[in-house]
Amino acid sequence: MGKGPISQFITHNYRHFNAAALVDAAQAYEAHMNAGGKMMITLGGAMSTAELGISLAEMIRQDKVQIITCTGANLEEDLMNLVAHSHYKRVPNYRDLTPQQERELLDNHLNRVTDTCIPEEEAFRRLQGHMEKIWKEADAKGERYLPYEFMYKLIRSGVLEQYYEIDPKNSWMLAACEKNLPIIVPGWEDSTMGNIFTSYVIKGEMKASTVKGGIETMMFLCDWYKQNSGGKGVGFFQIAGGISGDFPICCVPMMYQDLEWEETPFWAYFCQISDSTTSYGSYSGAVPNEKITWGKLDVDTPKFIVESDATIVAPLMFAYILGW
Repeated sequence: MGKGPISQFITHNYRHFNAAALVDAAQAYEAHMNAGGKMMITLGGAMSTAELGISLAEMIRQDKVQIITCTGANLEEDLMNLVAHSHYKRVPNYRDLTPQQERELLDNHLNRVTDTCIPEEEAFRRLQGHMEKIWKEADAKGERYLPYEFMYKLIRSGVLEQYYEIDPKNSWMLAACEKNLPIIVPGWEDSTMGNIFTSYVIKGEMKASTVKGGIETMMFLCDWYKQNSGGKGVGFFQIAGGISGDFPICCVPMMYQDLEWEETPFWAYFCQISDSTTSYGSYSGAVPNEKITWGKLDVDTPKFIVESDATIVAPLMFAYILGW
């Protein structure tokens, strides 16, 4: 099947520098998938609030991604956008805001992410009431789940459908739930729902162990990788830096070095989209070759870095991979 107009525009115009790296990385991603490989996509930053779901959901539906690692914020913010989109407030002049104007946003229960304010009551609290019931039900039964499994329970319960404010096909969480895609969420406590859950634990209303934590998350990822890294292997497509990239990539050296499973294959493809420029001591800004010394990538692993804004680059790459 031929490529669509977006892909044709990219290949005709993007010939040098970061633009060329975008094309090379997208074509290598496509080649990896066509050869029978699998892919992990990691989401740092505020990609859900940037509405990456418009393209990522289709990537999931078309089996272009087999596992996702994301921050707790990205896990919840896709659903927040789904149920409260009309209440979001854009602030195009965010660079000009005074501290007093920022405080006024807070007083109006609007939490700003760059040029977009998330409405606390309609987004956070709307999810909280329903999540509380699901958490407490599991807690009472002595059941324990990973953060994403609780979110899938929420989606599958159907209670959010009454609030849907965007086309459900543009929610990557709905697409992931439909495919039952595993989602690794390191540091989930560093999110609104994680904070809310912690508050219940402090008040003595739930047990901390009801939501599985970091060690069990790594064990879950280790088991998944062991089962899925045969053949062409698993690629690693990293959007932004931080824990969503750092946590999952090191499961390979952990298996190879610490568990001494010496047959563990390295990640089979690597691409990072980041505006973190190469600098001393910065892991997000480290060139991919540094990962060879840590046992994450091999000498011949296809490696790419696109030093640019992921909100621009990722949808274009996904469009190319989808043939748009």
